[in-house]
Amino acid sequence: MKELHDLELTLNSPVPILVIETLEEARLLRLLTRLGIKGTRPLFQWTATDGLRRIEVEFGHEPDTSNPADALKRIKLGGPGVYLLLDFHPYLQDPILVRHIKEIAQTFEERKRTLVFVSHAIEIPPEIRHLTARFELHLPDGATLRKLIKEEAQRWQQANPALRLNVDREALELLTHNLSGMTETDAKRLIRAAIEDDGAITQEDLPELMKAKHELIEQGGVIGYEYDTTQFAEVAGLDNLKGWLADRRKALLGQSQDAPKGILLLGVQGGGKSLAAKAVAGTYGLPLLRLDFGALYNKYIGETEKNLRYALRTADTMAPCVLWIDEIEKGLAGQNDNQGLSQRILGALLTWMAERKRPVFIVATSNDIAKLPAELLRKGRLDEIFFVDLPDENTRKSIFEIHLRRRNLAPSAFNLGALASASEGFSGSEIEQAVVSARHRAQARELALNDELLLDELERTQPLSVVMAEPVAELRAWAAGRTVPAH
Repeated sequence: MKELHDLELTLNSPVPILVIETLEEARLLRLLTRLGIKGTRPLFQWTATDGLRRIEVEFGHEPDTSNPADALKRIKLGGPGVYLLLDFHPYLQDPILVRHIKEIAQTFEERKRTLVFVSHAIEIPPEIRHLTARFELHLPDGATLRKLIKEEAQRWQQANPALRLNVDREALELLTHNLSGMTETDAKRLIRAAIEDDGAITQEDLPELMKAKHELIEQGGVIGYEYDTTQFAEVAGLDNLKGWLADRRKALLGQSQDAPKGILLLGVQGGGKSLAAKAVAGTYGLPLLRLDFGALYNKYIGETEKNLRYALRTADTMAPCVLWIDEIEKGLAGQNDNQGLSQRILGALLTWMAERKRPVFIVATSNDIAKLPAELLRKGRLDEIFFVDLPDENTRKSIFEIHLRRRNLAPSAFNLGALASASEGFSGSEIEQAVVSARHRAQARELALNDELLLDELERTQPLSVVMAEPVAELRAWAAGRTVPAH
């Protein structure tokens, strides 16, 4: 078992402190107990409720070790061993306890004592960070997931001997695929729920399973699952972008070694960048995850980096998927940067982009490319930079058609040419808002929406290209020749 082997190598390395962040404490303890039984060093476990005790053999609890300071003093006096400290993270704020830990770690060469901190989240103090390594439990692969499904099916059959479990082979493979990236504990729970719901594994189980998977992902709050995706048929214009994506569809969905990495959508606010991001996922038929940089940042040292690690790990969990990083410049433009936070965030993001093995297609959107670092923009990080400009007349005509049709209004009943001409300089979102506002006025007057009301609303509205004429003109001038037009 590769995971057991990797854990054994890590514990036998000359690193005195090991950090394991996991919600699968029981599974980790089973692995460590197996290592303890065959290992050369005894295995101890500490909790605030039970104190210190040896766990691979039953020697009982060490008396008077529930207090963390007493436990660390006992470890300092003890011989070689692996000491699991469960949920010790609140005590790492105490400088006396940190000093005890440091002294234990500094005598590793002579005493061979390894401290293993296990919790859902652990921030190691800077004084002992250089003595620390991290280990992550492996996510189950396809073979392991199929084994879990088989075990849960056998368990159900034993509990219901008079019934026969109905298994759809195609659904079984889809179930295995959709469980990819889940922890073993969560996968087992979702498998059990799928089987016990109706005593079968069928296509009908998949929507509920995916919904439960998405709910697990969104518990972190930093990254969310976007249910509202769309198709490019519902997006006016963007012909160059549509063609570029269509050419790479097979490479992305076939998980080719040359699969596309992602794109940056630069453009005027309201021009349709967010809609395009949703359309990429909808057209490819992939889950869409949205990374919220506003939720990413945290005032506590180390928390922001941990939030980013969680978000990127979640994207890997959902792969193949589309990761939408909205207004990416807000996360990399130096907020809270008195400790170089944005540089660390950039470094972590670039490392993940370079080293990721899972098919995660990035769609980053930006309103101000001047705030983005050059390292992010070079070829190899992202495949292309598209500029989403203000829509031309034909595109504006298509935008009116889309928004009228969405409101059950026949586009043929309107003079689309006149509306497109009158809306020059409007973005797609501003055209939609003009339709909405004109419709409200029509309803208030108990009239049917018509060209006159729409044209009047357009005349009354000053688009962003007029209100912010100078910055918009500057952005369009910069993009000319430097980016690929999306339209």
